[in-house]
Amino acid sequence: MEKVKGVGGVFFRATNPAAMTAWYRDVLGVDPAPTDMETPPWIAEGGVTVFAPFSADTDYFPSEQQVMVNFRVDDLDAMLAQVRAAGVEPFNETTLEGIGRFAHIHDPEGNAVELWEPAAG
Repeated sequence: MEKVKGVGGVFFRATNPAAMTAWYRDVLGVDPAPTDMETPPWIAEGGVTVFAPFSADTDYFPSEQQVMVNFRVDDLDAMLAQVRAAGVEPFNETTLEGIGRFAHIHDPEGNAVELWEPAAG
C-alpha cells in the first residue's frame, strides 16, 4: 500500500492573508510559501506529525474553527517568551506524561494554534 510521506502544506482562509503571512513569519518563524523559483519554502524539521480527527463537539479548540495547527518546538519556554514579546498571551499550558508540554495561542484572526514540545526520548 502506498502511504503519504508527510504534511505538504496547511491551507486556511484569512481575512488579511498578507498580515497573517507576516505574523506567522515574524512570531513563529514560518517562512511564507514561495511565489517564485528563487524563494525557499519553509522546511519543517523531521519529527512526529499527528493526524487526529476530533469529535465534532470537542472543546479542545474553538467550535467555530474546523482545523487547528499544532507546531512542534524544541523549547516551549523560549517560544512562549518569544510570543509574549510579540504581544501574544499563551493559554492552556499543560503537560501530558510521556507526550510532552503544550500551550495554545491565538493568531491575529483568533485561530487557536497549538505549540508542542515533545517529551524527551
